[in-house]
Amino acid sequence: MADLADINLNRLLVFVHVVEAGSLTGAANRLGLAKTVVSAHMQKLEAEVGASLLVRTTRRLSLTEAGEGFYEACRRIVSETQAAVEAAALDTAEPRGTLRVTAPIDYGATVVAPVAVELQRRHPALRIELVTVDHVVDLVAEKIDLAIRVGRLADSGYQAARVGDFHERLVAAPALLRSRPKPKTPDDLRAFPFVALSVLPHPDTWTFRRGAAVRTIRFTPTFQSNTAYAVRQAALAGGGLAVLPDFVVREDLAQGRLVHVLPQWELPGGGIHAVFPAARHRPQKVRAFVDALRAHVAA
Repeated sequence: MADLADINLNRLLVFVHVVEAGSLTGAANRLGLAKTVVSAHMQKLEAEVGASLLVRTTRRLSLTEAGEGFYEACRRIVSETQAAVEAAALDTAEPRGTLRVTAPIDYGATVVAPVAVELQRRHPALRIELVTVDHVVDLVAEKIDLAIRVGRLADSGYQAARVGDFHERLVAAPALLRSRPKPKTPDDLRAFPFVALSVLPHPDTWTFRRGAAVRTIRFTPTFQSNTAYAVRQAALAGGGLAVLPDFVVREDLAQGRLVHVLPQWELPGGGIHAVFPAARHRPQKVRAFVDALRAHVAA
């Protein structure tokens, strides 16, 4: 059995990079080393461990059965070591390194991107990569440090922190409202065309509340799209009423490009959460981003 004292632990990091890059050349590029140096590390690591870890062919590189289990253990060791190093430096170092953030397309473009730019301006050693998608991603598999989730938070094994809240707004272009009698109650809305956000569970059905009064209206969409941005554009063009989050239409309402319809009736809103893989230590770069986003939302 191999003795831990006989193993150069630096080779574990090299091994993880070789596996994740898929080749010795790719790992060498990532680490800034010569390919021959990376190859030598792998040969020595296998000798130290006493097992074959990699199968090399002219076309590709793959793991042996022993290598698969060894890689998973090494990946955890490298990840936890990096987290521990960052945690130890929480009080003495500014955020640095690369932070990978994922967010819904519209919220990412409208809110997250400006926050990221401002945070990078304050911390030049920090690099932020924003991945905007409208589906839930596997944070560990995609190597995501932080996910922003808008709406109901699904159960998962991740850790989460509430960043803030949002409200839904029923909006329309002024010209559309001038073309029909002004709606006074939710029931009057059925006479209007409706633009639906198709990714919602029930995009055509909305519940309005005013004190104890509750009215559920089912619209007949004349246009629908899978992004809030396209729904907003359709509403601006006079395509129909639309229900959109306040962060999407705030500027349009302020500038009069859209009108808040039946503002005395409330629509359901939701929460905005920061979600991260479970870990003993939360890196400073993650903490800094969450704090910046929370401050932006509160403002």
